[in-house]
Amino acid sequence: MSDSTNYKLFINGSWRSGGNGADLALINPATAQQFGRVAVASASDLDDALTSAQASLQRWSNTPARERGALLVRAAQILRGKVEIAAAALSKEQGKTLSDAKGEYTRAIESLEWNGLQAKKLSAPFPIDQKRMIVPEAIGVVAAFTPWNYPAVLSVRKVAAAIAAGCPVILKAAEETPSAGVYIVEALEQAGIPSGVVGLVFGNPSMISEHLLGSPVVRVLSFTGSTQIGKQLATIAANNLQRCVLELGGHSPVVVFEDTDVSKAVSAISEYKFKFAGQSCNAPSRILVARSIYRDFLARLVQTAKRIRIGLPDDPETDMGPMANARRIEAMERLTKDAVARGARVETGGTRLDRPGFYWTPTILSNVHPESQVLHEEPFGPILTVAPFDTIEEAIEGANDTEYGLASYVFTDSPDIQQRMVRSLSAGAISVNYLKGVSADAPVGGIKQSGYGYEGGVEGLRAFQHLKLVNSANVLPLE
Repeated sequence: MSDSTNYKLFINGSWRSGGNGADLALINPATAQQFGRVAVASASDLDDALTSAQASLQRWSNTPARERGALLVRAAQILRGKVEIAAAALSKEQGKTLSDAKGEYTRAIESLEWNGLQAKKLSAPFPIDQKRMIVPEAIGVVAAFTPWNYPAVLSVRKVAAAIAAGCPVILKAAEETPSAGVYIVEALEQAGIPSGVVGLVFGNPSMISEHLLGSPVVRVLSFTGSTQIGKQLATIAANNLQRCVLELGGHSPVVVFEDTDVSKAVSAISEYKFKFAGQSCNAPSRILVARSIYRDFLARLVQTAKRIRIGLPDDPETDMGPMANARRIEAMERLTKDAVARGARVETGGTRLDRPGFYWTPTILSNVHPESQVLHEEPFGPILTVAPFDTIEEAIEGANDTEYGLASYVFTDSPDIQQRMVRSLSAGAISVNYLKGVSADAPVGGIKQSGYGYEGGVEGLRAFQHLKLVNSANVLPLE
């Protein structure tokens, strides 16, 4: 077990400090003050995690799928009873509002339940014809790596699907937001998960990834994070031919057509963009607006951004809290400075607030030069660029003019335009007149430099299974 200010590792069914006694400071982004510590895993800790995971594989994969699923459902119920305290810890570590933190845990609990309820069905053999069938099997030990921005949702997506499929999993959670991994693993522990089936480690990311992926024990890598790091991990994983699921960066466009209700579009975009200060791979970052409504749209968006209340994340009046760390503030300063130097206009925002903590104002940029860094680098913060377009062809070209392909958004009431945009936009997910997080029952995956493979839904669970083909000269029974 771990207390609220001293988070530990979970290996072979026990909570422990790091083997070398090292730990890292936790910083509250709302105050920039230290408030706790998190343990750092040593090489011997990682070896123990690998050994215990491998030792549990046969037993867990042979555990009836209905029992694996029932355990996940119990864990969801346990976690539901801890939402208030878990959300408060997440908000303190990360800076998102209490409301957003509770919403994230609601989604995490839904994902635990969904995978639990699907475990039996998706582990059952199924026929191709009378003499051929597919037998799903656990592929092996999983190494899962999750970032600091949505640590509860992203950790559960990986851990719950792996456990449902019969795979032990070692979770390398984010050191800056350790409480989510701790509360999730504690819920699984209290639900009765056997020793070794789930491990939790923190520490030096490069050392941990190289150590875990350097072991042939690991058969699957599941990673959410930057494209750069994802490529590095995939390169390491290639040495042992470990299956990879990579959810990487995004630079999501929003295309707004002239038949749109401008007020509704502005409200939807602003709400989804600026919650948690834009620190989401799926958050819109580039807006393309039909020229006939461009001025009206821009004016409304600027006014909406100015009304966003920035403050302490535990204040119920706060709409947007601080950014998660000083690195993100430095990135906002760099991207804004570069855009302005190339001729961009700051319609609102563009500055850090003069107060303790990592606060950046909601920022709207217009007249942005095509070579500006903010159009090519994922901003991962509360910065939006806005530009007009004249034709649907120009809108499609502009929306697709990025190396990323995670999500795209369209606002139009025209069925014909909707159909064309859905077919033309290069992204793993398209949303029409709608912006919302991905639900547990739907697969999500990027294209281009946004990764490959799927998380969520049937495909997300299948990522941890081998589909064994069975041929027979006789009629095959299904069990």
